[in-house]
This record gives sequence, C-alpha cells and structure tokens, in this order.
Amino acid sequence: MDSPKIDLLFPLHGHEIPLDHGYALYAALSRALESATDPWLHAQEDVGMHLIRGTYRGKGRLALTPASRIAIRLPASLIHKFLVLAGQQLILGTDSLRLGIPQPRALAPTPALYAHLVTTRNGQDEERFDSEIARQLNELGIEASAQRGPRRSFTVRDKKVVAHTLLVSELTAEESIRLQERGLGGRRKLGCGIFLPAQ
Repeated sequence: MDSPKIDLLFPLHGHEIPLDHGYALYAALSRALESATDPWLHAQEDVGMHLIRGTYRGKGRLALTPASRIAIRLPASLIHKFLVLAGQQLILGTDSLRLGIPQPRALAPTPALYAHLVTTRNGQDEERFDSEIARQLNELGIEASAQRGPRRSFTVRDKKVVAHTLLVSELTAEESIRLQERGLGGRRKLGCGIFLPAQ
C-alpha cells in the first residue's frame, strides 16, 4: 500500500522573499538536501513544494508573517529525509531564511479545492488548458467542476512560464483527498498543481 501524503510545515524566520520564488525555493532545498552523488529529491515525482505565503509589499516582494511556512507535500514515509532541514539556513536569491522545527499536517477532505498555479503543455491556449485539465480529472476518476481562473506567470531560470489558477468544486471526500495527493499539471516542485481547501 502506498504511503499516504501529508504536508510537512516548517516555521520560517526571515523578513522578505521574492514573490516569484518557486524555482529559487526548490533550488535552495535541493542544495540543502542533496549531494552531488545522490540527487534524490530531483528524482522524487511524488513530492511537491507549496509556495510560501506572506504579505505583498509591492515591487515583486513578499513580506513574511508569523504564519509563513515552507510546506512540503510528501508521502509520510519520506518525512525522515526532510527532518535535516530543521534549523538550517536557506538562501533565496539575496534573501536568507532559517527553518524551525517542522510539524506534519494530514490532508483533510473538502468539497472545493484551489490551486494558485497550474501548468499544462501549451497552457497559454485556454481551450487546450481546459481540455487537458478535463482529461487529467477523468484519468483520476474525478467527476467534478473545474473552473479556470486568471492567467499568471512565473520564472524558471530566465524563462517565463504561463499558468492559471484553478478551482475544482463538487468533490466527494474520496475525490478531494485523491486530488490533493495527485495534483494536476506539471512542475509540482515549483509550487504548481498543489491544491488546498478553497477559502
């Protein structure tokens, strides 16, 4: 039986980070967790990184708050591989973060889920995006309503990637957990396709 997925949340000590920080966060975590001979995080297809939440300060900057966390969605069986992050310092560009002691959080079913960034191949074409999302939901056995939201973009190295927000509603409890565990689209380690309860 596959290990159930959870969110592992690390408190943060720091001031500000870039608003567009998905790639920088993944790079920093990779440096902290991997060695040159064992790039294991890169190979883990069932691990995703949430984007860090904070208060937008303008000019592409996000201020951290007491509620800001680094949250990693992962199989519970992998928790031990991430515990070494506690107390470590991460550098995101020119900004420094120190991580506290992590707390696990179980995924809970909710009838509506929201993802801030979802990417698909040729996702700049909205009709193709909608069609691909419908295909992936069908593949997961999820009969729910998917509503595409505003177009967004983020940076991977020097390349701009197009994404959309996505709200999936009318989910059963089983479908809700399945969608949170599996996600939609690609680039999960950059904060894409990871669903949270809609607010």
